[in-house]
Amino acid sequence: MAIGKPNTSHVLLTLGVLFTIGGATRFLPNDLAFAENTKAAPETDTAAAPAKTDIKAATDAAQGGPQEVCFTTESAALVAEDQWLFESQKEELKQEQLALKAWEKELENQTVELQTLQATLEERWKEIQAASDNDIRHLAQMYSVMKPDQAATIFNQMDPSFAAGFLRLMNSEQAGLILANMESKKAYVVSVRLASMNADVRNAPNNG
Repeated sequence: MAIGKPNTSHVLLTLGVLFTIGGATRFLPNDLAFAENTKAAPETDTAAAPAKTDIKAATDAAQGGPQEVCFTTESAALVAEDQWLFESQKEELKQEQLALKAWEKELENQTVELQTLQATLEERWKEIQAASDNDIRHLAQMYSVMKPDQAATIFNQMDPSFAAGFLRLMNSEQAGLILANMESKKAYVVSVRLASMNADVRNAPNNG
């Protein structure tokens, strides 16, 4: 019996050690797997983070939400140059508009001056025409009181149209006497001119 006790104790000690080792071995793979999962988790989160960021950026762009834009020094310089060009063109356009308005005003003034000058010329022409008509009437009266043969000598030297104008202002009897004393060919031409006067009025259709 004394010999059997040590053997029993040794066997129990050996079994306890085996159980301890077995339990440790059983839990060790789980601990290793947990540790690996713990190390891999940050990598998964890091990989997923850009995807979430990209999705948010795409969502903001689709919804027209505010987005941050980073300008480099070169981009900022280009924007400043475009702004300067825009302001320069705007100022040039303003100056052109002012010049156009000034030109329009000058054109209006010149138009008024031309209209005034035209009215003055027309009025002066009427005065000259009236004076000329008065002179023609006065000469016609002078030729009327002259002897027919003396007046005919003068009329022979006149242009036929001019002579016809004088005769038209005289009474028919005096004009006929002058024509009778004129050269026959000249008298014929003057008579034709007299007949052609106011032909447009005579040939107009009778509206009555």
